[in-house]
This record gives sequence, structure tokens and C-alpha cells, in this order.
Amino acid sequence: MRGPPSNIGLAYALVLGAVVALGLTWWTTGDAFQIGALRIGPWQAWPLTDPLNADRYSRARIARSGDLPLGPGEGLAFTARVDSEGRALDGSCHYTISPILPPARWWTLSLYDEAGKPIANPSERFGFASSAVLRGENGAAAIETGPVLQPGNWLPSAAGPISLVLRLYDSPVSTGLGTELGARRAIEMPDIKRGACQNGSQS
Repeated sequence: MRGPPSNIGLAYALVLGAVVALGLTWWTTGDAFQIGALRIGPWQAWPLTDPLNADRYSRARIARSGDLPLGPGEGLAFTARVDSEGRALDGSCHYTISPILPPARWWTLSLYDEAGKPIANPSERFGFASSAVLRGENGAAAIETGPVLQPGNWLPSAAGPISLVLRLYDSPVSTGLGTELGARRAIEMPDIKRGACQNGSQS
């Protein structure tokens, strides 16, 4: 007859179980986990992150990120970490975000580094608001990002991973259309097109 499992085997099983559990928890609170995610092109939002009524996955994401999400009656924040072709955003490259004409009373577009912090720059320009952006003839805006100064609506960036956050305030997407089908019908998110990069890469 076999004796009871050794203490070493039991300890190994406990450690393995703990590692697997922690790994799954970390994954489910990251951007790769899609439960509750709303994706439109390169943009992703989490419409179920109302701090009061969020599901357990969304609450865990809020705790991990430290962000204070917009309430369902306030608006919805869309984040992009890749361009329209699925390539990771790099601050050494030039990007054009357009056309920006969402169905919202007010919107903002901000640029962040890999740690989620605004990128320091001499002009102290970290984003644009719909009330202070140059627009084209049809009312749509186009914003440029990159390490080289550009005319018009330009956000300075620096080499390394970056992310863009487009926040929509008083929008139908956040007031009853928080599903992928409803959002796709209600909103057209801007494209993110990459241009030249300082390392020589092209779009």
C-alpha cells in the first residue's frame, strides 16, 4: 500500500495552485481579458466599470489600475494601445488620429506613456478638448502625435510605448447603448494611422 503523500509533494501542489490562481487573477484584470470589453477598431472601453454596479472582473481592473472610471451617466473612456493596423503605438512614430467627430456633447483626447502618465514636454501639452481644437470644414478634428513638432493639433510624444485615451462625455454610448452592437451603430471611432518613425519605420 502507498503511504500518504509526502510533505514535499503537498507543498509543491499548494505552491503550484497559488501560482496558477494568481496568474489567472492577473490575466483577468488585464487588457487581454475581454469579458465586458467593448472594442471598436483599435479602441477599447469597459462600459461595465461603474464603481457602484461593476461586475467582479471590472472591480478588480479598477483596483489594479487605480483609475477612477466615469459613471454610466457621465461618459465613457476609450483607450488605444495599437494603431488601426494592430501595431503597438510607439512614441517615436508619427500618428494621425482622425476623423474625430463622436456623438458626444464634449470629448477629450489625451496621450500617456507606458506607466499611464502624461509625457513631459516643454509646451506642457498633454491632450486636447473638443472646445479648444482646430476643426476641418465638416466639423471633424484631426490630431497629430509624434516626437517632431507639427502644425495644428499636435501632441508631443517620446520614444517608447504610448497609449491614447478618448473620453466621451454626455454620449449615447454611455447612456443606454453600452453594447458592442449598439455602440457600433451609434459611433464611428477615429482611425489611428502611423507615419514615419525616428527609427526609420514607415506606415
